[in-house]
Amino acid sequence: MTPDSTPQAGAASAAIDSVSVLSEDSRRRMFTFIRRAGRAVTRDEAAASVGISRKLAAFHLDKLVEAGLLRAGYGTPGGIRKVGRQPKVYESTDAQISVSIPERRHELLADLLLDAVLTERADESAAQAAVRTAEQRGRRMGEAAREETRPGRLGPERGLTVCERLLDGYGYEPVRESPTHLRLRNCPFHPLAAKAPDLVCGMNQAFLSGYLNGLEVNGVQAVAAPEQGECCVRLGPSGSADDDQAPEVRGSRM
Repeated sequence: MTPDSTPQAGAASAAIDSVSVLSEDSRRRMFTFIRRAGRAVTRDEAAASVGISRKLAAFHLDKLVEAGLLRAGYGTPGGIRKVGRQPKVYESTDAQISVSIPERRHELLADLLLDAVLTERADESAAQAAVRTAEQRGRRMGEAAREETRPGRLGPERGLTVCERLLDGYGYEPVRESPTHLRLRNCPFHPLAAKAPDLVCGMNQAFLSGYLNGLEVNGVQAVAAPEQGECCVRLGPSGSADDDQAPEVRGSRM
């Protein structure tokens, strides 16, 4: 998934499923053996690596393929050509497993900071560049989501409903407190937000504001509403009394 793409709500679930698949000892050891082999491995080789039968190895290998951790095909390991059907072989994929509960999105924050470094202007500070790039990224994502879904005119209620997809996919754990108020119970950038709240929370608010603007949601804005153990931003009606509130306490549930 690229940082500009719309995340799928099942991404965290898929990662948990992958970890669950690797909880079985023989399966995990075969997976490690195949990754370290650096080449296609046959069922016989995989079975021998952990001392189990070929039939049982096939069962475990198929589970690893279903989880996206291995890919299967047919080939001739070692370049030795034999008469008859080529044996089924397995190789590791490029899948990376990362499970965090509650969910964290440090890769997005790192990507935004890298963009800021690469595009920093002479007339702005590093922090200003970070906020600018965060707003631009959010706006692009909102524009892409609007182009994909073509939702038409979005007032506060429908707009927040559409926003929940992004927010849930990125681990914000949105909770609808009222038709026009969305509370974000988790900070995807913790614990970095706790270490540099002004920078990280400023980027977070800019990112969400940019998304609202790109999606063209009317009557809703991302406002600073710091509360211990939650995201420092909430989505609420434009003109809220919290509009000018400066973030002071930010963080996320541990």
